[in-house]
Amino acid sequence: MFRLNAYQLKWVAIVGMVTSHMVWAWAEIMPLWLMIPMMGAGGLTFPIMAYFIVDGYRNTSDLKKYLLRLFLFGVISVPFYMLTFRAVQFNIMFSFMLGIFAMVLYDKMKSRALFWSLFVLVFIPVSLVFDWYLMSVSMIMMYYVIKNERARCIAPSVFGGVCWFLFIGFGLLTHMQLQASGNVAALANFEATWGRMNFFISSMFMVLGMATAVVLLLRYQGERGKRMKWTFYVMYPLHFAVIGTISLLLGLVDFSVFGL
Repeated sequence: MFRLNAYQLKWVAIVGMVTSHMVWAWAEIMPLWLMIPMMGAGGLTFPIMAYFIVDGYRNTSDLKKYLLRLFLFGVISVPFYMLTFRAVQFNIMFSFMLGIFAMVLYDKMKSRALFWSLFVLVFIPVSLVFDWYLMSVSMIMMYYVIKNERARCIAPSVFGGVCWFLFIGFGLLTHMQLQASGNVAALANFEATWGRMNFFISSMFMVLGMATAVVLLLRYQGERGKRMKWTFYVMYPLHFAVIGTISLLLGLVDFSVFGL
């Protein structure tokens, strides 16, 4: 069987990230047949990156610098993220930071019962305003606390896939109900915020991407490959800047997203 190293897996995650974000930004003008594989590829991204955030936390020699890098590139990405998603939300860099704070707290607290109570009562509600919502911190913690390597590769993606299916399924049903009701104003408002029917259909294929991420992570044997210390950090705001600029040129978004 083939093996994958960390360098290869991270590039898979980056490609999936870029393609899925193109769909989020340009769903209005993209055909469904193209949206489906691009969103499917997007399902690979978070499981792989969450896996390596845990790996990075375990192996970093300077946690403060690690968090500072995430914070700085998260802040740099904010305006470009807003252009791409037409929304204000804590981007994935902040989601990773939230996951790291949860892992630090898990390591420092002696009472597991108290930690999990805080996790459910504090971390889960807070994660709802972060990219990937409750899946973000939950999947990171699953990658951290599960000891069996095979289960560790499988369980977080299964959890994420189920959550995503329910989330998108609810959106799809809401869209269909609004269509059936004939409430044009409500439907237009919903589509402006969440997306059109094709977006929901293609988004379902992210579940398939998450399942594929399991297969790829099971092929990882701990080999690092080439170093990629700054590539993902730079690619994150850069790809948003390119996508956002193209969206402006295409007239799909304007500076009203900044309240201007």
